[in-house]
Amino acid sequence: MSNKPAIDRRDFLNGMALSLGASAISSPLSALANNTAAQASPAYYPPALTGLRGTHKGAFEVAHSIAWQGKQWPIPSQQTDSDYDLVVVGGGLSGLSAALLFQQQAGAHSRILIIENHDDFGGHAKRNEFTVDGKQLISYGGSQSIDTPSGFSKASAQLLKDLAIDTARFNDYYDSNFKKKWGLKYGLYFSEQHYGKNVLAENPFSWHGEKLASLKDTIDSYPISDSAKKSLLNYLNDSQDITLPAWSYAEKIERLRKLSYYDFLKQYAKLTHEAINTFNGNLKGLWGVGWDALSTLEAVRMGMPGTERLGINYDDINTHVGDEEPYIYHFPDGNAGIARALVRRLIPASMAGTNMEELVLNKIDYSRLDKSDSPVRLRLNSTVVKVQHSQDSQHVNISYVKQGQSFRVQAKHCIMACYNNIIPHICPEVSEQQKTAIGYASKVPLVYANVAVKNWRAFAKAGYSGFHIPNNPLFHNVELDFPVSMGGYQFAQNPDQPIVLHCSMVPTAPYQGLTGREQHKRGRQQLYQLSFQDFEKDLFSILDGALSPYGFDAVKEIAAITVNRWPHGYAYEYNELFEPKDWNRNNGPHIAGRAQIGRISIANSDACAYAYVNGAFDAAHRAVTEQINS
Repeated sequence: MSNKPAIDRRDFLNGMALSLGASAISSPLSALANNTAAQASPAYYPPALTGLRGTHKGAFEVAHSIAWQGKQWPIPSQQTDSDYDLVVVGGGLSGLSAALLFQQQAGAHSRILIIENHDDFGGHAKRNEFTVDGKQLISYGGSQSIDTPSGFSKASAQLLKDLAIDTARFNDYYDSNFKKKWGLKYGLYFSEQHYGKNVLAENPFSWHGEKLASLKDTIDSYPISDSAKKSLLNYLNDSQDITLPAWSYAEKIERLRKLSYYDFLKQYAKLTHEAINTFNGNLKGLWGVGWDALSTLEAVRMGMPGTERLGINYDDINTHVGDEEPYIYHFPDGNAGIARALVRRLIPASMAGTNMEELVLNKIDYSRLDKSDSPVRLRLNSTVVKVQHSQDSQHVNISYVKQGQSFRVQAKHCIMACYNNIIPHICPEVSEQQKTAIGYASKVPLVYANVAVKNWRAFAKAGYSGFHIPNNPLFHNVELDFPVSMGGYQFAQNPDQPIVLHCSMVPTAPYQGLTGREQHKRGRQQLYQLSFQDFEKDLFSILDGALSPYGFDAVKEIAAITVNRWPHGYAYEYNELFEPKDWNRNNGPHIAGRAQIGRISIANSDACAYAYVNGAFDAAHRAVTEQINS
């Protein structure tokens, strides 16, 4: 393990990059570190901030004072602004799209206010920027890609079209041959901390379609016991008999729906716990839990090794909506590109351009977001603390706190596109039944860290684009960013050029018999206790441990780190291992949880039980339709 000093010992103060020299990254916006700069300032530009981002300091304290301490903030007697037609609580994809959909139906001159508690818009669709050796690097700090646009509803597909986003163009912008061109695979990294020595090896559990040089040599290289190696090799070689009880085909499907893949592997495939632990977490980035909390049917859907021997027809268990499409519909800043397109459409003075390519390099002018002469206003750094109908029920009063002071606005309609579980705490008209329904779900906590490095020679030399890290309590995945070049922005063309490493952490509590919801709650508690230095130390240890044999030196190569911490991350999706099989996007507690309350409607991905762009869009469309028709 490396004993080299971490960045904070020389270049970071309270998690904010101050200077790494003229050739690396500099942060002229350090005044924003404590969220004190005014939104109207020309220097205000959150995407360039490094250190601890996501749910950053200043974004959550007011909400926690209400939900955790029961604090009642004063409600001003006077309004801050004149009446609005619509106030949207939450400036994420759902809130921004709700504002646009309402404007399209109510008229271009409708007065709309969007209130957002973070210092930037987009919700989880966050943009991270760096400058390394004079080159601009752009990456995503949350919501990642437009997944399966062929499965979008008519309303969601039309919204993309209205934003001038044509997913077919990504076929030209996404370099699908990047890994093949450079001979890169997706590996496994066993750390000295947990396995006694550092080993970077091939990964037989990857679904990237890569072929191993030799399965036996690969397994032999792992720093695990001989018995674990043997059980892995037997299973992956199909030499381990799998004898299930004499279930009928239909019964087999139902039994495997309620049997975790971990338990299946132990009981029927005879793998040891140590063997399973090498890949138990390889789906955490998708579901937020490991195979101890996912069904064997899900393993079949994902094509996990050995599941083809179970004789399950994929079409009989497929839950995927839409055609099979490549995962390439990705702006350099992920779905922050969509958020920027929405803001550009709502507040044209905030950004130049009309097409999707111009979204990449054109900057948002944050000083234009909250102007009194604009029909649509976006107010950042403001946490809503009370949403309630007026005495005559003809309006909704919305109170919010900004820099410790309470303000109040009034609107004909209100759409709650914020974190779903805060709604009962700030909207007293939510019924007890609706509170229970809302409270069922538990968002998936996660961390997306972006590490700007001066080159990626070590990855090229090792032959890996990234790797999974088993048994590591913090980051479980490191990989080169998506190879997207568009709108004048160019992804690294060779290993000598700067690049962003995308690193994922989903905190879980495996092997304790906990449901997914219970693990999410445990993980959220863990995230609140971790500092930027904890994340940074783990990243340095991983990168040095895995790549130092190939010439990587973390102190010399790392230019900056942005850690996007999301204690309330992915929207909760129903898990068939623990919940009824008929609970899905169209059925489950979230339906009762999103019930309209007069002039108040609920729109967020939680209310769709679907953690994707079209979930946010569909929720916005439903909420706007409710209000327009009421």
